Amino acid sequence: MTVEDPATVPPTVVEVTDIDVVRQGRLLLDSVSMTVRSGEHWALLGSNGAGKSTLLGMVGALTHPTRGRVEVLGRTLGRVDLRELRTSIGHVNPRHPLRSPLRVLDVALTGLTNSVEPVPRWTPPAGEPERALRLLAMLGMGGKAEARWPTLSQGERGRTLIARALMARPRLLLLDEPATGLDLAAREQLLSALDALRLAHPELATVLVTHHLEELPASTTHAMLLREGRCVGSGPAAEVLTTDRVSKCFDHPVRISRTDGRWTARADRISPEEALPQE
Repeated sequence: MTVEDPATVPPTVVEVTDIDVVRQGRLLLDSVSMTVRSGEHWALLGSNGAGKSTLLGMVGALTHPTRGRVEVLGRTLGRVDLRELRTSIGHVNPRHPLRSPLRVLDVALTGLTNSVEPVPRWTPPAGEPERALRLLAMLGMGGKAEARWPTLSQGERGRTLIARALMARPRLLLLDEPATGLDLAAREQLLSALDALRLAHPELATVLVTHHLEELPASTTHAMLLREGRCVGSGPAAEVLTTDRVSKCFDHPVRISRTDGRWTARADRISPEEALPQE
């Protein structure tokens, strides 16, 4: 039996231990556990209602579990001020409720105050606007710093929000269906930006929620499959995202393949005889 040297094991960022989540009499998560370490990039996959967003809410210190233990950045939920803990977590929500015509640069800077709108009479510390510009450039938004929020495409907004989340220098970045509503080109730009981000920040841990394997960046290292609130697979992505396991997760036969680090899922073709209604 090989014993890992503690000095070589990356620090734990998230530790979820046997959690149950019950809301209005419904069991949303059932005995779910996961460990996310520094530098790991997790994907949470499953059909609608599988519990992905519920689990992300636990990891993001938004809510408490009904039973079990959740530790985020060394702090245990139930023993810490959630508002304080959330300031150390980057959370990218594509449904960001901004209504003002802010410049892209100003949207990114709101990540320092953890606010949707700029705080009145607040001035960013020296060097922070320049850092925001560097983050925007890394995410392919360097030429858009002066553009106004209402003029941005959905993909441009998503990349701006990632820069915003990074302004607080989080150790943990959460992405809730970041490719929702994107066309093919915008999706590919977003995934390339995430790969670049992970390369530039090797100690950052990320957790991404999606329904679709095609929306996973090549830099994804780990995955968890959820079905009806239960974990049906968890661990290194190459071991979890297999034909058998994904088919079981979605209760539908699919074939999983991977090319240049990216996954695809295809269902078997239906014969004309199967497609026609039976008399």
